[in-house]
Amino acid sequence: MLGFPGTKLSAELADLLAHGLAGVAIYPRNFRDAAELRRLTRAIRQAAARPVLIGIDQEGGTKFSLGEPFTPWPSPADLGRLFDRSPDLSLVDPIIEKIARAMARELRAAGVNLNFAPMLDLAINPHSPVTSGRSFGRDPQRVAQMGCAFLRGFHAEGVLACAKHFPGHGDAAVDPHLHLPRFDGTRERLLHHELIPFAAAIQAGVPLIMTAHILLPRIDPIWPASLSRQLLKDILRGQLAFDGVVLADDLGMGAIAQTYSNGESAVKTLQAGADIAMLCHDWSAVAPAIEAVAQALFGNAPSVGADIAYAASGRAQKQKLDARLAAQSRVRLEHLRQRLLELEKNAPPPLELIGCADHRALAAEIRALID
Repeated sequence: MLGFPGTKLSAELADLLAHGLAGVAIYPRNFRDAAELRRLTRAIRQAAARPVLIGIDQEGGTKFSLGEPFTPWPSPADLGRLFDRSPDLSLVDPIIEKIARAMARELRAAGVNLNFAPMLDLAINPHSPVTSGRSFGRDPQRVAQMGCAFLRGFHAEGVLACAKHFPGHGDAAVDPHLHLPRFDGTRERLLHHELIPFAAAIQAGVPLIMTAHILLPRIDPIWPASLSRQLLKDILRGQLAFDGVVLADDLGMGAIAQTYSNGESAVKTLQAGADIAMLCHDWSAVAPAIEAVAQALFGNAPSVGADIAYAASGRAQKQKLDARLAAQSRVRLEHLRQRLLELEKNAPPPLELIGCADHRALAAEIRALID
């Protein structure tokens, strides 16, 4: 899944879509208004050979959310404060589900079919650059139930949800966009605390889970979670029984890129159990990463398309991908594409629904409850 520069598809990106690229991640740099975003998502679909994920960050709040003309929604941290006023989940859940449905309607109107939310990391460290303002709170049961309410709202309106960031950033104090965070908790601590929201989301049928770039030395002292077979295969696939699509967060982030080439990390995350690797902010990294995966799968076979020839990168050339593991990923991706086909049979809402008066009134009503 790739991010890209500019507001239009390049010939190279269009070619990758024609040869089966799993998805495209869209950022504010890619559009100036809702109409331009709608045109862009339409162009992505037209270029794609098969159903394609079109993902965006819309968590609410200000950090990882969409600006005007989209409705400015309360942040997850603000929503967590609803418990201070009403600790009864039966009262809070419908409010959260209602927000999620409105969010999803606006995303569908813009042509987006995947939201990189809800965030299920616990707000344990009040100074965390990762969870500050973005987490529902520190109580795992509350976070689990609020996250599941978001899932229900998104899916009711035909937008896929992606729970993140597995296995949670815990009390980490480092921003993975810059450096590799570290969590010194045990496997038991993880299972009985940080993983409770993810287990609940899996039970609720979440279709995608995004990984965290974080080192857990008491579980895997060598590989960060996004590249760790112990975390992805043994715990996520094994203990938590997740059989949906695992999406490795942007491999260009400092937590990974400071140590591994993009090609090496792309191969390693797929070896560990991920189904899709993300590269979002450096287009020059795309070609060697794709070629590294092609080399790992097919040896010297060409990568993705008759007219594309890429040079393999470094150590990744010597890595191999297990054919059975790759086949399992293809099955999961095909199931997800079939789900996209079903979701997109209905026409999207009108563009005018984005930032509409009803949605802004709902946001204002909920802010009044919080304040």
